[in-house]
Amino acid sequence: MSKVKIKEIFQSIQGEGPYVGYKQLFVRFCNCNLKCNYCDTEFSSENDYEEFEPCELADKVNLYKNVHSVSLTGGEPLLAADFLKDFLPLIDKKVYLETNATLADKLLEVKPFIDIISADIKLDSASGIKGAYKFHDKFFSNCNGIETFAKIVFNSKITVDEINACCELGQKHNIELILQPEMIDSKMSVSSLFAAEILDKFLDKYPNTRLIPQVHKFLDVR
Repeated sequence: MSKVKIKEIFQSIQGEGPYVGYKQLFVRFCNCNLKCNYCDTEFSSENDYEEFEPCELADKVNLYKNVHSVSLTGGEPLLAADFLKDFLPLIDKKVYLETNATLADKLLEVKPFIDIISADIKLDSASGIKGAYKFHDKFFSNCNGIETFAKIVFNSKITVDEINACCELGQKHNIELILQPEMIDSKMSVSSLFAAEILDKFLDKYPNTRLIPQVHKFLDVR
């Protein structure tokens, strides 16, 4: 039976995207297939992790009450798709997948068990990841039928070409775009005025766009 390395399990308030303010149970998976410049999360499997079989993790998750959903986060949870296929049918809560939206085929393996997808669109100017759009395009095609929104972390280096590419993805796949200013500790890396200007540039091309900073940073919660 497959096992997975889990970095941490904790309850907190969702601080990103349209589900801001909901209480969730976060299950942080080790390892990622990308290395973004702005990543501020410790998900290494080099030390300080716990290993679970599907039934063991399900038993632990099902003990928690009064949470809106279970957030599968990381790292990149879809790297553990084989494990998720055995684990997800055993839990009694909504499943909220946080993903970098590059593993389209892995998503299909677990799609029947996912309720909400929080997917990234990686900008080269912020993440340092080049050419991610072609992976995102395929990924969003596979999201069809699941509530999906896309988070876009940006900084002062965002370009017109990046804005256009994001809006094209949003229009093609009919997904809400959530603009998320890159943070430096608990402060936005750009001014409020700049963030509002970027929002307007998106809205000119794609109305289904919102600006939502990382609220948990302001609340000083995990």
